[in-house]
Amino acid sequence: MKKMSLRTRVLTGAVALGALGALGAGTFGAMSANASTLATAPAAAVKADTADRNLQQSTHLTVAAATKAAQAALDAAKKENQRVSVAVVDRNGNTLVTLRGDGAGPRSPESAVKKAYTAVSWNAPTSELVKRLEQAPNLKDIPGTLFLAGGAPVQVKGAPVAGIGVAGAPSGDLDEKFAAAGVAALGR
Repeated sequence: MKKMSLRTRVLTGAVALGALGALGAGTFGAMSANASTLATAPAAAVKADTADRNLQQSTHLTVAAATKAAQAALDAAKKENQRVSVAVVDRNGNTLVTLRGDGAGPRSPESAVKKAYTAVSWNAPTSELVKRLEQAPNLKDIPGTLFLAGGAPVQVKGAPVAGIGVAGAPSGDLDEKFAAAGVAALGR
C-alpha cells in the first residue's frame, strides 16, 4: 500500500471533518425545526406534485378488496366442490392475497399467483392468452407467467389494476370461472 504524504493526509482529514460537520449541522437543523415548519412542508410538496405533469397516478386495490375478491372466488369453487387456491396480485404483480382452499393441491398456490400475474400483465384473461401462444410460442418463457386458463384481470376504466388467479380445479375453464366470480365481487 502506498504511503500518503503529510499534505494528502491533512487534506483528506479536512474533507472528512467538513463532511461530518455538515452532516452534524444538517442533523441539528432538522432536530431544531419546529412543528409548524414540518406541518406545512409536506402540504407544499403535495401541491407541487399534483400539478407536476411528470407524475402519474395509478389505482390500486386495497387489501380488504383483494381479500373480498379472493374469498368470493374460493366460495364459488367451494359451491361446486372444487379444491382450489386463489391469488390476487396488484398492478405490478406483487401478491396481495393468497388463499389455499381446504384440500387444494400443493402446487396450486404458486400456479394461482402466476396466473394472476399473467392476467394483469397482459390485461386479458389467461384463456385468451393461451391462444396467443400459437403465434408467439416464446411468450411462455417469460419468467413468472403461466399461460393456462384461470387468470382474470381486474380493470378500472379499461386499465388493469390487479389480477386474480385460480388453480386446482380439473379444468382451466372452471378455474377461470371462479376467478371471474372474484372480479364480479368487486363490483358489488
